[in-house]
Amino acid sequence: MEDQRYPIGIQSFPKIINQGYTYVDKTGYIKRLLKHGQYIFLSRPRRFGKSLLLSTLEAFFKGHRELFKGLAADSIDFDWTPSPVLRFDFNSENFSLENGLELLLDGLLRDYEEIYGRRPEDDTPAQRFRSLIRAAFNKTERKVIILVDEYDKPLLEIEDDPEKLEKNLKILKSFFGNLKSMDDYIEFAFITGVARFNKVSIFSDLNNLKDISMDNEYADICGWTEQELIDYFRPGIEQLSQEREEDFDTTLLAMRNYYDGYLFTPKGSRLYNPFSVLNALASKEIDQFWFETGTPTFLAKRVKALGISPMSMDNVLATKEELVTVGFDLNNPVPLMFQTGYLTIGKAYTKENLYELRFPNKEVELGFFKNLLPLYVPATGMMGNPFEFTQFKKDLLIGDIHNFMERLSSLFKDLPGEDHSESTYRAITYMLTLLCGTQSIAEHHGYKGRSDIEVITQRYIYVFEFKYNRSVTEAMNQIYSRDYAGRYGVDHRKVFLIAANYVEKKEDRKLEYKIEEIK
Repeated sequence: MEDQRYPIGIQSFPKIINQGYTYVDKTGYIKRLLKHGQYIFLSRPRRFGKSLLLSTLEAFFKGHRELFKGLAADSIDFDWTPSPVLRFDFNSENFSLENGLELLLDGLLRDYEEIYGRRPEDDTPAQRFRSLIRAAFNKTERKVIILVDEYDKPLLEIEDDPEKLEKNLKILKSFFGNLKSMDDYIEFAFITGVARFNKVSIFSDLNNLKDISMDNEYADICGWTEQELIDYFRPGIEQLSQEREEDFDTTLLAMRNYYDGYLFTPKGSRLYNPFSVLNALASKEIDQFWFETGTPTFLAKRVKALGISPMSMDNVLATKEELVTVGFDLNNPVPLMFQTGYLTIGKAYTKENLYELRFPNKEVELGFFKNLLPLYVPATGMMGNPFEFTQFKKDLLIGDIHNFMERLSSLFKDLPGEDHSESTYRAITYMLTLLCGTQSIAEHHGYKGRSDIEVITQRYIYVFEFKYNRSVTEAMNQIYSRDYAGRYGVDHRKVFLIAANYVEKKEDRKLEYKIEEIK
């Protein structure tokens, strides 16, 4: 079986085509883009193919038809005469550095000014950009193509520095304000980012800006459908299945659970994360890849600070208006979590203009909680000790729930601060069991009520009920009276009932618990 070439981290369309990497053909969307607007904005998560899409557009507008041989764009009615292309990539700079945005813009502008010239009287980036557009038009006698990649990185990266944030906002407002004033010189502009921030003037000034982020017609423009995955990567999936010693369909199901599930429009397809899929196929291992590539940790901090329960994040409700525009106060982090890919559309109630959001897949869910749990648990505790974490997992897998609860008791005693709540201890236990690789269910709705946590492993089932400054007896009575374990009556696995009460007083701090095995 011949190995495929996987373009991991390669965002250059010419390089992928010329060097024989596998390319999933998305060029058919170019025809739609040309029809539907002069200024277009697309929001998609990081590592989802936006940069490759811009590189493809750049090659198209520069007239490199030879690169599109055999692809959908080759049949587009287009004269293929090269146009001047100005591409601004905001991925490459560290914006926490002093004047990071100004330095990046200066370098990008200088590269193009060497081709088209610079007026000595222009001083600011906005002035230079305006003159550059006009100069490119005059020199080539063709309208200019403008491509902007990750425009919002100078904002997201310094979200926790209000002074730098305000400074960068002003620079971007002024810089992109040129798009409207230079309308006669611009043929097409395509802007990408993770989030659509409502304070940046490219969205308030450009009345004809078309936001395709939640447009059904462009739902699959980035990311891969399962059919695309099979059509383009069947050899790689077969190799992965051989490595895992299982059949093709079982491997595909595992990949679906880990990397599929992104839905950006109600009528779109569920999409795979390209970066994660490529890494899984290349390494022949299903693991977490995307979350390690630059997580905005302030989202996890915001969720914790606002008291949002980690156990309720799989059915969050939001309107479409909330999801398409983000403010910087972040009193509601849900819209940004949607745009950054941590939440996706689970159900759409179109008549009510309401969406139910959930984690798209296992990779994102585990990654987010891996980032969130240390905010609850001190670094010197379990999260700072991989061996201790492994022991938690082992206890659940071998059915040693007494040992698990003793470890949990020690962990709770180390928590910083006082006067926590029942929800704090439930949240920590839920995240901990989830990160142990189990199937953890929060607040399952039974016919008599909602259980706190149900944990399912290959051999054991654990049903938890937590109380705070109450009693273990009360917790156990609730498990029985509301029949939380009733749905496991015909299950072959052993079922443990765990009633826990955390006592937190000035003179005492301990976890009381009682365990009963019902079969």
